[in-house]
Amino acid sequence: MNDVLYSVDDAVATIVLNRPEAMNALTVRAKTALLEALTSAARASSVRAVVLTGSGRAFCAGQDLTEHAANLEAGRGLDGTVRTHYNPVVRTIAEMDKPVVAAVNGVAAGAGASLAFACDLRIASERARFATAFSGIGLAPDSGASWTLQRLVGPARAAELLLLGEPFGADRALELGVVSRVVPAGELDTAARALAVRLAQGPTSAYAATKRALRFAATSSLAEALELEADLQDACARTGDHLNATRAFLAKERPVFEGR
Repeated sequence: MNDVLYSVDDAVATIVLNRPEAMNALTVRAKTALLEALTSAARASSVRAVVLTGSGRAFCAGQDLTEHAANLEAGRGLDGTVRTHYNPVVRTIAEMDKPVVAAVNGVAAGAGASLAFACDLRIASERARFATAFSGIGLAPDSGASWTLQRLVGPARAAELLLLGEPFGADRALELGVVSRVVPAGELDTAARALAVRLAQGPTSAYAATKRALRFAATSSLAEALELEADLQDACARTGDHLNATRAFLAKERPVFEGR
């Protein structure tokens, strides 16, 4: 069985973590397949938005601890997996020029929670449950959680969630700002797909510029952010989408974006 499923429809790439018997815990094979799927989505001109979700009752339980324990017993420690696998996966999600929607269908723990945090938007099933989990097994956060989580909930809340590692459900995630929407379990796929299709029909270049501006502004001064915004606006102003949308606005028509 494929550890990761990949399909494209209506300009939306759907990536499904597919180890339901292990709550989609990530082995080396699964991490490699996930990176390949994300890279394919990032590179494909036919893809304009991405949905990341899990099969079965979990989104992703994080690192496969059976594989991890074997590495520890053999004296290999983490076996380089953070730099080799997790970091490239998170950077690909964050840096691709397309919006990525996490459809959190169940448990998202450890690196699995970090994957959801790294996405641009998150919709959760009412059955979703988050846990940073790292401190509970004597580890520091990885997969970008130290960077993404405090930008979602603020430094104090992020410290609490990462230090204590206490699980929290979908309603609490909504209250904290970890997710933007909670839906009944049976409606998650439909809601996530509707959002992704909406994004896929939008101004792809403007979305890419927005993602870049947000990443840059998170660690830059106001003056630097203003300068990059000016550069990005200049670039977007030269796109066909901007020209056509401006014409549509003046004609009181709804714009049609072609992603270029």
